[in-house]
Amino acid sequence: MLVATGVKGFDMTDLEQLISERNGHRAVFNGSWYRGPHTNFIASKAEIAQTLEGVDRWVMQGWSPQTPFITRDTRITAFGSCFAGYITSYLRDRGYAVLGHGLGNQSHIIRFGEGMVNSFAILQQLEWAIEGKAFPENLWFSDRKEIAAMNPAVQAETREIILNTDLFIITLGLSEIWYDKRNGEALWRAVPAHLFDERIHGFRISSHQENLHNLMRICSIIHEAKPESRIVFTVSPIPLMATFRPISCITANSVSKSILRSAVDQLLLDRADDRANDRILYFPSYEMVKDFFSDPYEPDNRHPRAEIVDLIMKTFERHYCPPDLMDLGTTA
Repeated sequence: MLVATGVKGFDMTDLEQLISERNGHRAVFNGSWYRGPHTNFIASKAEIAQTLEGVDRWVMQGWSPQTPFITRDTRITAFGSCFAGYITSYLRDRGYAVLGHGLGNQSHIIRFGEGMVNSFAILQQLEWAIEGKAFPENLWFSDRKEIAAMNPAVQAETREIILNTDLFIITLGLSEIWYDKRNGEALWRAVPAHLFDERIHGFRISSHQENLHNLMRICSIIHEAKPESRIVFTVSPIPLMATFRPISCITANSVSKSILRSAVDQLLLDRADDRANDRILYFPSYEMVKDFFSDPYEPDNRHPRAEIVDLIMKTFERHYCPPDLMDLGTTA
């Protein structure tokens, strides 16, 4: 509830104080500032109850699809940062149609999808599989230091996965990238020590504009190939394990995530029609972990605690899946 005090007239600009009263919490603001048609105040500590209802009120507001649209028949592909693994496992265990898993599929977005932690790597897979773009060898390394071959059969399988997907869930991990100095192409991750060559391999911070360009291209390629498909972006709340910059990892992580989060936000602003039609969406798992919980991480200070991951996954299901499909487990 908003209470105006010291009213001098009927014009809102004449208010001396604006008092917000919510659930017993009282906050006083200067009433003389114009606040526009959409003013949402930050929650106090007392107001944030670590429950599903609290997440809906203080984090999900403005980010839900118009209506839940994921059914048991919706074919889903999730890849990107390792947080995509949480989403994949949860949906698969609940009986949703997550493509590629358990089928021996050799597609890189299935076998190594959780290691494509930057927007460049994700875009490369789409350009390679859908547009047939050729890339230099030795760009793509798995977390086991395995070189992911640019095999035509794998390319075809990747194309098939993409063309059969109704919903893409893409998790962005970081904006620090290693790249090939000879051609400027980004690598999936850091270079295995036995393969590192200072003449070939470089490190840099990718910019907001570069990541926005990549996200725009990702959406364009997907929607040209699959016009009716939907894309949900998330930013991984899992921080950097280490930075290659000469600064603290905590501050480097802040920059890395901020670049990605701002790029996603600009994408949604620039593609307002697609957002309004639920063709491009954002799920705020990052904010849930970073700003909603006071102690979200395991002792390693990187991976969210299991109960928090479960709450986030239930929130996703509640907003994206029709109520009659929830709590059915793997009965589909």
